[in-house]
Amino acid sequence: MHLIRRATTRQDALIVVAALAGGLLMLAAHGYSTWSDDWDPAFWLRLVPLLGLCSAMLLRRTAPLTGLALATPFNFADVAFGPSIATAMIYGDALYAASLYGRRRTAEWLLGATALASLAVAAGAGIGLRGVGVGVVAGAVAGLVWVAPVLTAMAVREHRFRAEAERRRAEAEWRRAEAERERAEQVARLAELDRRAAVNAERARMARELHDVIANHLSAVALHSSAVLRVHDLDRDEVERAMEVIRENSVLGLAEMRRMIGLLREGAADDPATRPRLAELDRLVRHTGRSDLSASLEVAGEPPDLPAAVELAAYRIVQESLTNALKHAGPGRAEVRVRYARRRVVIDVLSPLGRDGSRLPGSGSGLVGMRERAAMLAGEFDAGPDGGRWRVHAELPVDHTDAGDPGAGDGDGEGEP
Repeated sequence: MHLIRRATTRQDALIVVAALAGGLLMLAAHGYSTWSDDWDPAFWLRLVPLLGLCSAMLLRRTAPLTGLALATPFNFADVAFGPSIATAMIYGDALYAASLYGRRRTAEWLLGATALASLAVAAGAGIGLRGVGVGVVAGAVAGLVWVAPVLTAMAVREHRFRAEAERRRAEAEWRRAEAERERAEQVARLAELDRRAAVNAERARMARELHDVIANHLSAVALHSSAVLRVHDLDRDEVERAMEVIRENSVLGLAEMRRMIGLLREGAADDPATRPRLAELDRLVRHTGRSDLSASLEVAGEPPDLPAAVELAAYRIVQESLTNALKHAGPGRAEVRVRYARRRVVIDVLSPLGRDGSRLPGSGSGLVGMRERAAMLAGEFDAGPDGGRWRVHAELPVDHTDAGDPGAGDGDGEGEP
């Protein structure tokens, strides 16, 4: 701000120097008129109004009204000596500056005052000199010297006001466009994040489905085939039973693999007819076991019409629990208990605690997967030792139908049973 004021003062000083030089040149060239042949003031006397007007010009932008007030007496003195072109132009600049840099009401007041003054000059000249033509010419000259600068300043002020309004409007539009651009970038980033989340969710779902096919069925195949190969004194019935389990899990695994491949190729929804159902738990339990481990199923309550999401999640939790029992449980019996309560399915799988650790390799995320399956349906899940046995407990609400993908959150069946 200080630098702007210094620049303005410097510009006004240059204007004053130019006006003074032009005024001196006009006085030297007799660029003025006299009221009569007997009245012709000396050259030094005409310098007084010129110097006074030039001094008032120094305030044209810093204090325009003060400058006009100082310039007006010197202008009247110059008119009394005989109007000069230079002083008339300088006083016109004082009117212009006061109208442009002062308040808007000041310009309106000056317009009225200069208009009345011009009419007064026209009337006085016409009456005093007894000539209408002289009065008209005098009024026109007065209007040109006094009224025209005020009108010019008002036009410039209006132009600047409109230009400033347009600049502000353009700036507002630019800011709005910038905000829209930033909003569009944020929407694009959110869309990209949603896309990545959807891709990751789909990958996780596919991994869980592959786990259901590979980890569960192939774990049973690997376990029973290992028993056949390692135990040489198995009788014919035990060998046949192991081979039946191997064949059953191989067929089921191939069927589910074909279902998944078809789903990936066609992009269609999963066929409900191919989904595992709780009614098939008897077959699942019947084919789960080792030479030192058997499994049993107990169902309590009347099975209601379960949503597909709840039924699939319940089946997978039992399947995962039995797979873990095959891998980790000690000798004895694994018990599967399914109870149909009023608004939920309660699942309990109990198996003997093992001592030798895992019998098959895995990644250790089976419990996490089962817990996520229950959480997706707003259910409850708990697993841990319970009186010398490993207990898996899950409660799934049967009326929570908007939980999402029931296959969410499965692992590969590893973890302590």
